[in-house]
Amino acid sequence: MEKTLFFEDMVAGATAFEFIADPITRTALVRYAGASGDFNPLHHDETFVSLFGMPRVIAQGMLVMGITSRAITDFIGQKNLRSFGVRFSGMTEPVDLNKFEETKARATLKIVARVAQKDTDSRIVTFDIETKDLNDSVKLTGTFSAVLPLKS
Repeated sequence: MEKTLFFEDMVAGATAFEFIADPITRTALVRYAGASGDFNPLHHDETFVSLFGMPRVIAQGMLVMGITSRAITDFIGQKNLRSFGVRFSGMTEPVDLNKFEETKARATLKIVARVAQKDTDSRIVTFDIETKDLNDSVKLTGTFSAVLPLKS
């Protein structure tokens, strides 16, 4: 059940939400490739990535953005979202299932949103968003805006 958020409750500079996703697995990369059509070997072929000196495959940037968007819509509801844009900042490596505890931090995303500004006339709230792994490596930054109802 979606919690109703109100315009008056949003405070500029305050943390609006934090969301921690499940670790990204290689299976998630394959499933996303099938859904999106993004079969770039950077996302599934260990031999290919080794040619570029990379230690392992990387997640699709749009998968990371999709996980971030899920956190946003879980918070504000899809119907309230008015805009969402990001800038990609770093690569995300999947967890190694045979070394889960040692590698889960690099594959687990933490999404944090902060209230950036409020427009009283339109009831639009703009948020800054940042997605990092649990090693504190930034994966993307951006903004989203939402129209929120008044309490009265």
